[in-house]
Amino acid sequence: MSIFRNQKPKSCENAFGSSGGLLKNGFRVTGSADCFESSLYESLRDNVPVIDACISKIVRLAGDFKVVCENERSQQAIDEFVLNVPVGISGRSLQTFADMYLDALLTYGRSIGEYTVDSKTGQMSSLFVCDPELFEVLPDKTTGKPVFRFNGTRKTVDFKSPERILYTALNPTPKCPSGRSILRGIPALADILTTIYSCIGNNFDRAGNLRYAVTYKPSSEADKQFAAQRAKDMAAQWTDGMQSAKNGIMKDFVAVGDVDIKVIGAESGLIDTNIPVRQLIEQMISKLSIPPFLLGLNWSSTERMASQQADILTSELEYYRRLLTPVLVRVCKTFLTLAGEDTELEIVWANINLQDEEALARARLYNSQAEEIELRLSTMKGEDK
Repeated sequence: MSIFRNQKPKSCENAFGSSGGLLKNGFRVTGSADCFESSLYESLRDNVPVIDACISKIVRLAGDFKVVCENERSQQAIDEFVLNVPVGISGRSLQTFADMYLDALLTYGRSIGEYTVDSKTGQMSSLFVCDPELFEVLPDKTTGKPVFRFNGTRKTVDFKSPERILYTALNPTPKCPSGRSILRGIPALADILTTIYSCIGNNFDRAGNLRYAVTYKPSSEADKQFAAQRAKDMAAQWTDGMQSAKNGIMKDFVAVGDVDIKVIGAESGLIDTNIPVRQLIEQMISKLSIPPFLLGLNWSSTERMASQQADILTSELEYYRRLLTPVLVRVCKTFLTLAGEDTELEIVWANINLQDEEALARARLYNSQAEEIELRLSTMKGEDK
């Protein structure tokens, strides 16, 4: 059954993503400071391409996975589920759900999802990742479990099936139990960066579109009497020549007397922004733990991933995998339970360290070469005997 048909949201008290208020200047009009912060992070991804590229790269570098079950019958069922489970409106596969879930987790500091169950078959029918901006998450005072409330109205969400809710917090602290975005600390730098880019655009509007200053200096007292008329004639001829150039017709400008033509602003060049822009981007990508050259930023002709950078990136990706694994295990176990299967399973992630893959390939090559040499030596010894 469709996820929307299954939930049947009437106002804003059941399904995720059914309502979220109006948008004004990129921010949701609600009374929650946390909601404004989430909108700010989303605006950062919209306005600073390098930030969006970093998060997208992290999601892709997290890699793919496979679900391994103990018995063969369960393995066939889980393989079919992993490849074909509907996700949201148009998505399909558990990998798609994991990518969307991780993307929301990095951007907003928390990710909220839901799985639906078909009322006719009693089996899991689809997965859904909601908009975290619609909700604020607080710990229950007695149980410590997460309590979901609508942003703005601060009304507690009463789920018909709370056991179907999937929730993960990124970098939670006692002060921020609902998690903190990976973009925390970047807005101040992004504000300076967008200011620089705005100034660059304004400067090119002024200096890139050339404008000319035509100065006529009378050479004698007789010329001064006709200076106004001659200046008016030259202005008309200059305008006619510039308009003709737009239409592909080239005309020469002929003037009599001392006439000086200069480009306005040619004496002052554009400000070099390479150093401040690079410093700001370095701070951003260091916060996101992505090597610059993976984003197409070739600041050095010999830049490559050092072993230290690879280890740091690997540890970051493994941390995100540790956050995703419990959610994926819960989804897969629930699917098997509803399907009448009782077996243990594990999530096996693909290797993310390319240097390890290279070392393993080199080791296999050396072993093959050693086996070939040993085989030749044993053959030669047999022939001598």
